[in-house]
Amino acid sequence: MSSLGVTFTDAELEARVQTGVAEVERQLAAAVDSPERLVAEAAAHLLNAGGKRFRPLLVMLAAEFGDPAHADVARSAVVVELTHLATLYHDDVMDEASMRRGAPSANSRWGNSVAILVGDYLFAQASDLVSDLGTESVRIQAQTFSRLVQGQIRETIGPADDEDALAHYLSVVADKTGSLIATAARFGAKMAGASTEIEDTLTEFGERIGAAFQLSDDIIDIASETGDSGKTPGTDLREGVPTLPTLIALRSTDPESQRLRDLLSRPLGDDDALVEETLSLLRVHPAMDEARAYVQAETDAAGVLLAKLPESSARTALQALCDTVATRLG
Repeated sequence: MSSLGVTFTDAELEARVQTGVAEVERQLAAAVDSPERLVAEAAAHLLNAGGKRFRPLLVMLAAEFGDPAHADVARSAVVVELTHLATLYHDDVMDEASMRRGAPSANSRWGNSVAILVGDYLFAQASDLVSDLGTESVRIQAQTFSRLVQGQIRETIGPADDEDALAHYLSVVADKTGSLIATAARFGAKMAGASTEIEDTLTEFGERIGAAFQLSDDIIDIASETGDSGKTPGTDLREGVPTLPTLIALRSTDPESQRLRDLLSRPLGDDDALVEETLSLLRVHPAMDEARAYVQAETDAAGVLLAKLPESSARTALQALCDTVATRLG
């Protein structure tokens, strides 16, 4: 496993991708800068806190199916990552989060108004950069932004009375996570001059693997006892946030699951005993295996899409991403 979070079997490919991601990092630092000291400091806050840079990585791997050295490849990755960072500022305000990536969140440090405006600033910077990539890229970015916002709105208002809660949640994950990762893959292929067929295949791959990664986090947050996903296990339970395993468990009609359903029907807050009881019940409930099977099916579907691509070390690396998801499920 490389420092980029993916297994490479080709040293030259790994070097190219690392060089590309490093260039994205350089351009990101320039993009978040501002002559206004507070704007510059607040905009660089999450960037300096680190992150997996999964989206730029996917841009670089998708670009391998064309000309990965094209200057627009790195620029498009910066657009995607700026958009992702902007959503984090807004999400933390809506969630009233106090921490992000191991550091105080922007809203807890500077207040909600500044955090929202900095998120807007990053969206504006992304829009400025994407305007240099052509009209079609501007349209793709706008459509992606629309999905991100609609997903956030649906998450905020929750499912309608006559709507299936699980279907609602999966649609939120698709829009809030899958859409931008799909655009990362699409931009990489498009900017590198790959064929339309390859671009379409990689876009669908990004949509599926992006959602699968998010849903695998849902499972890890319950199954892990060490916070491997970056969150303390049980955080979502405390806040009453729905996840794939909990929604599946709530659909259970087994009388023996009544206690678990009762616990899952409300936020558990700071009651550590109830959180631990809920985690213990969930970890042995069939809902966990069903959730794992769902994510595995999405991962398998992503792998089937890769089979349509020309055989290459980049395709092998993308398959390794699928394998990583499966490994995370335990």
